Amino acid sequence: MMVICVLIRLSVVLGSQPKLIRIPKVRTTMDRIVVGITGASGIPYGIRLLEVLKEFDVEIHLTCSASASLVNKHEGDGRSWKEVLALADVVHDSKNLAASISSGSFKAKAMVVIPCSGTTLGKLAAGISDNLVTRSALVMLKENRPLILVPRETPLNTIYIENMLKLSKAGALMVPASPAFYNKPKTLDDNINFIVGRVLDLLGYDSDIFSRWEGTE
Repeated sequence: MMVICVLIRLSVVLGSQPKLIRIPKVRTTMDRIVVGITGASGIPYGIRLLEVLKEFDVEIHLTCSASASLVNKHEGDGRSWKEVLALADVVHDSKNLAASISSGSFKAKAMVVIPCSGTTLGKLAAGISDNLVTRSALVMLKENRPLILVPRETPLNTIYIENMLKLSKAGALMVPASPAFYNKPKTLDDNINFIVGRVLDLLGYDSDIFSRWEGTE
């Protein structure tokens, strides 16, 4: 939501001086969600998130690390990298550190890095912003806006665990790509949808792409 102050000079006079009063005018805008895709295994999670976000009234801003397109060749569903990028409303070059999403004044609701590589975790934990993915993510932390990180690495060494702990303490939400089995998944897509659905929950969007736990009698 943006507030535009309209200056109206009233003909009300206090003493001999006219009074200038600011009257706020409210205008609504759609949410902006920033999505970062890195070169970690698990790129179907990122692609599925882009697909489902398009069903909501959001403006999707996408930036990808240099190796993400290479991973798509090995793990993607056959779509070209150009087709993947077309799922976003705005695509930002990862080398452009002057892009709109690199600034805290850019009003983004949240950012999701999915999948989030171990290298990206390490850079964020150290405060290194050497590309647009890491720069935008660190901006979210400094602005106290939701930053959701979806690591997929396994097993995890002590360095990875300490980096995740450090980022969690800094305000990031850690969402390991660990799908549940209480929903009786029948396909790989069921597992992908579970993780993406949980990410959407954290973003504040209700989706029916996965089965929720309803309890037992």
